[in-house]
Formats: sequence, structure tokens, C-alpha cells
Amino acid sequence: MVILIGNQKGGAGKSTLTLLFANYLTQVKKRKVTVLDMDYQQSISSKAEKAKILENEPLYDVVPAELKIFPSLHSSLTNRAGEIIIIDLPGKMDDDGLLPVFAAADVVICPFAYDEFSVDSTILFAMVLRKINERAPFIFIPNRIKNTVKYETRSEIEKVIQRFGVIAPALADRVDFQRISTFQTPLILMPVVLPVLDHIYNQYIDWEEKT
Repeated sequence: MVILIGNQKGGAGKSTLTLLFANYLTQVKKRKVTVLDMDYQQSISSKAEKAKILENEPLYDVVPAELKIFPSLHSSLTNRAGEIIIIDLPGKMDDDGLLPVFAAADVVICPFAYDEFSVDSTILFAMVLRKINERAPFIFIPNRIKNTVKYETRSEIEKVIQRFGVIAPALADRVDFQRISTFQTPLILMPVVLPVLDHIYNQYIDWEEKT
């Protein structure tokens, strides 16, 4: 299974969500996971290298990879039974190397915020990907939501986004998200993230694996 985590908008929380999901699948669901770090900043790869220096046992492989080698990587990884491949996508959509990645997706997860720039980027990302891949379920996650802020246009934004997929429970803005690594999710975050990750796993991953 190939899970894409992406949004054209930089700072949407793609890399943090990739770590959250990879940690959840390996630690909570005991699944085999490989993370392909295709983001230009390669922040996940950097965290994985730091974890090795600290001699922490890795939960999963993190592979820094350019888009152009994806077809070969995908062919190799699909031979590993039961493997879940999570891809942290680049924050730009001007590379033809994205086409085979989009086409390979079994599930697409898109973090976004309720602001004009984030929503515009989110919708563009969804429109382009949907033209290439019509079968993969699209899950949008409201991210870094501040409880003290009123989002006046929230209902209108959700109506547009729901044309492309479903909106999962929101993730609140917490400073503890900065402490996520490739070997652990801080325990204090588990009550915050488990409802979201359980929902996605039960509805879109465990179900598809069984069919």
C-alpha cells in the first residue's frame, strides 16, 4: 500500500504528519513501514540520521529519494509483503516526476489550514492529483487548529474540499508536535492524535488491506 502525504502549500505539516503516521503504524498497529522522504527539505531524513547518532533503534526505514527514481523504488518495495509505503511529497507541483507517484497512490492524506492561501493550494493539489488518480480515497486533515480562533469561513471551505474527499477530525495546534522523532511520538500527544489516526486506519487502510 502506498500512502501519499502532501499539499502544495509549504508549512502545512506534511513531514510532521508523516512521522506521526509512521510511528503510529509501527508502534500501535505493528505494521511494516518504509518512509520515502521526497520533500526537498528532507527534514525526516535529517531526524532519522540524528536518531542514529543518539543510538535510538529505528522503527522503520527512512529513504531520502528523488522523484525520478520512484518507479524503480516502487517496483522494489512492492515485492515486500505487507509493507506500507508512506511518501512525504515535495511542496511543489512543477515536476513531471510526480506523475507516477500520484498514479501509484492507494490513499492520499492532505493536511491543511483554514486560511486563504492554504485552501487555494489544497484545492489545486487535489484537482491535479485527482486527474491522474481517480481511485485513491482523499483524506483532508485540518491541522494546527487553534481553539481560541474563530474560523468564519470554515463551513464554506469544507463544502469545497468535500468535493474531492472526506475531512477527518482536526489536529489541534500543540507545541509538543515539534518533539516528534523517527523513534517516538511524545506520550502527551497520543490522546490528541489517536482519534485522527485510528479513524484513517480503520476506514481506509485496514479495510483496504482486507479486501
